[in-house]
Amino acid sequence: MRKHWLDNLRWATVLLVLFYHVIYFYNNKGVFGGIGGWGDGPQYQDAVMYILYPWFMPLLFLLAGISARYALENRSGKEWFKARTRKLLVPATIGLLVFHWMTGYFNTAIAAEASSFDGMPGVAKYLMWALSGTGPLWFIQDLWLISLLLLGIRKLDAKNRFHDWCGRVFGGSKGILWIILLGILFWLGELTLIREPRPESADGLLNLYKPVFYLILFLLGYFVFSHDTVQKAIRDAWIPLCVVAVASGSALVITTFGQDNTSPQYLQSPLNCIYGWLACLAMTGWFQARFDKTGKTATYLTKNSYGFYILHYLVIAAIGYQLKMYTQLPPVAVYLILTVAVFTLTPLLNEVIKRIPFVRWCVLGIKK
Repeated sequence: MRKHWLDNLRWATVLLVLFYHVIYFYNNKGVFGGIGGWGDGPQYQDAVMYILYPWFMPLLFLLAGISARYALENRSGKEWFKARTRKLLVPATIGLLVFHWMTGYFNTAIAAEASSFDGMPGVAKYLMWALSGTGPLWFIQDLWLISLLLLGIRKLDAKNRFHDWCGRVFGGSKGILWIILLGILFWLGELTLIREPRPESADGLLNLYKPVFYLILFLLGYFVFSHDTVQKAIRDAWIPLCVVAVASGSALVITTFGQDNTSPQYLQSPLNCIYGWLACLAMTGWFQARFDKTGKTATYLTKNSYGFYILHYLVIAAIGYQLKMYTQLPPVAVYLILTVAVFTLTPLLNEVIKRIPFVRWCVLGIKK
């Protein structure tokens, strides 16, 4: 039986990613990829970033691990990885050349680097724009690499002894306590970030991709959260989990608002890790308890949320750039227009691209 709560939680989180990037685009902390805000004072709308960033990408990797476990129960590792390569690696590589170079064009303009391309051959500009258009695609690049690693990890547990042990320990009568304590792994994963990244090195990219951190979350999903007994333990405790998640999140926002919420020092702080982990558990329990159902809208979003994730940042970069650079609209109007644009134009763009042969394979990893 399909777990509709899993599908619903995935597309709901993707929609939150879209909204997050609207706020992120105008953050006034100079975070990479943003065009900047309005003045040096506090922008209270930036609180959205403090609320969402600690948990929504970790949750997507956790859900990906659960889904991988279910998928591999019905197909061979070779078949599964072939499908993962088409769905993840093709859009994250070939898709850059076919589509995301347009995002790269705006990214370079936002970074005030467009003038540095003067005199550069057209082909070189195009390749630079393609590389600069990676943006949110780091997620699927990470996920493909983790999927590759999983093929080897599965061989170490070929008889499912470790997987079964996880089900007994974390799905027992005191399982929820052990599940909460798994937050220690969340914190240890964040500690792998480089606290003082060197500008001339790849440290910044490693901190963006966070391969060890996201591998931990993926494997927790694969080995622990894929058990029905573990899911039941979280579902039964969803109300207290939501309460403590809201409390810890409120404390985090109140005590740290104004700091760079993407810095290694911030992400490694105990309060950020406590909130991030509790929020993952709370969302998992809440959606099991209240949203384990489907309908026409939910089915549509389940099938298309991946495309929304892949395509949305071009809409944000293109329209967000024009609104900031060439209009005098007040910030409220800018946020409203960009939010409406990303939630209307992204689905339309997805519908167009998935109907174009070959392009849909390059950009969305869809064969038919």
